[in-house]
Amino acid sequence: MDLPEFLAKILQAIADACLDDNKLPGALISCGVLQAAAALSLIFFQAPGGIFSNHGKALHWLYYGSLVTVVLVGFGEASLGFWVAGDLVNRRAVGTTMLLTVAVLT
Repeated sequence: MDLPEFLAKILQAIADACLDDNKLPGALISCGVLQAAAALSLIFFQAPGGIFSNHGKALHWLYYGSLVTVVLVGFGEASLGFWVAGDLVNRRAVGTTMLLTVAVLT
């Protein structure tokens, strides 16, 4: 499976979660793990370039700080997926809000 097909499946999971409450925890967990994994791969395998390369150490800290924040949000989203799965009926609104907020912001 190539990357565009994989991303299409993740986007389909988000769309299905908006229509079916039983798919919400799975979508939260998979999207959160994917987001954290992508940011971690950038931290470890991609050196900052472009504007971040020639303008001092402050932008390096900004680059890595932003990526660490994305990792934490991704793990938070996955943890929220497990939390929502514990009581889907009462926690559905929180899970849906988090899923759509993160999907729009990223």
